[in-house]
Amino acid sequence: MNRKRLKIKIITKIKVYTILTIGTILMAAGVSLFLLPNELSTGGFAGISTIFYYLFKVPLGVTMFVLNIPLLILAYFKVGKKLLIRSIYGTVALSFFVDLFDRITPLTQDKFLGCIYGGILSGIGTAIILRYNASTGGSDLLSYVIRSFKPQYRSGTLILAVDTIIITLNVIVFRTIEVGLYSAIAIYLMGKMIDIIFEGVNFAKVLLIISPKYKEIAKVVGDKVNRGSTGIYSKGMYTNDDKMTLLCVGSRQESYRIERIAKKIDKSAFIIVLNSREVLGRGFKQ
Repeated sequence: MNRKRLKIKIITKIKVYTILTIGTILMAAGVSLFLLPNELSTGGFAGISTIFYYLFKVPLGVTMFVLNIPLLILAYFKVGKKLLIRSIYGTVALSFFVDLFDRITPLTQDKFLGCIYGGILSGIGTAIILRYNASTGGSDLLSYVIRSFKPQYRSGTLILAVDTIIITLNVIVFRTIEVGLYSAIAIYLMGKMIDIIFEGVNFAKVLLIISPKYKEIAKVVGDKVNRGSTGIYSKGMYTNDDKMTLLCVGSRQESYRIERIAKKIDKSAFIIVLNSREVLGRGFKQ
């Protein structure tokens, strides 16, 4: 039994570090093949390292690693040993791949294409690493430290705020507003990719349907869309009438079908459609 558990533990570790490696490769590709050649960055320590790269010809990966050392020490006391070990691996791996890819001819010298693809690749890589409770140092590790104090803050929002400050420094150093404008696009795309992958792409729709024909609507929705409904007792404050509000949850496609069903049964039905970030339970994420 102990041997079996050890085998599972080893396989799990290999899987985790393989995925972390893929994440750092994607990040490094975004930085070295798209952002760095165009004097752009998505902020973080990569943004600071870009300044050193162009002013003092210091390898980007080396600067990133040195800057991360104090942050890794701080993270040890706030986020634990497990995250620290994975973050050290992520930081070293990213520094290595960034300098490795820097030897390859850039894929584009177009700043617009560079900010688009650089932002997307960096965002996907960062999200993969965050999902596996790790980081590559810089703003993503800093977001972990901040969330240890304020867990309600979203990773993408925190990283976006820190990176915006660093991009401002890049604009000042390179003395061109285009660096900031294009980098802002890259940061936005990076933040959106983190939120999409880290928090999920399967957003659900919540429908609140107010209609006297609620029973018929609930039955047809259950039969044709295969979604249940919850009746909520409510009161119209203008008419002072007691009402029943149906609460239905479904995917984007299902919400459109539910709307059509409700309107077909009752053209005067009052429908409110809300976005739901995450739904847990039967028929959704378990």
